[in-house]
Amino acid sequence: MTDRSAPRRELERIRDGGGPGADQGRVALTAGTAEDRLRAAILALATGRGVNSSTCPSDAARAVSAEWRPLLPQARELARSLARTGRVELTQRGHTLDPDGEWRGPIRIRLPRSASE
Repeated sequence: MTDRSAPRRELERIRDGGGPGADQGRVALTAGTAEDRLRAAILALATGRGVNSSTCPSDAARAVSAEWRPLLPQARELARSLARTGRVELTQRGHTLDPDGEWRGPIRIRLPRSASE
């Protein structure tokens, strides 16, 4: 078993690649606040995966901390906040969610379909 989670290794690849999401990857992997690191991880992972793929809040939480479970509610709320600003879209079972709506269960985070890669 490795010391680093797969989402963390992915975040490191995004950061080291210098392409889209690299700046957010650097923020996510520094010693900032958990909120700043989670927000940056969500954006970096979504950007790194592109408009045809998605990530989940737990990937962002796993990428920034080995003790990721306590960060999961905050990651979901940050994803909701980012969706309100149009930086990401939230989906569930392939359907786009209203960030101000009431929903529960697993969600996915992706770049808006209008985003250019």
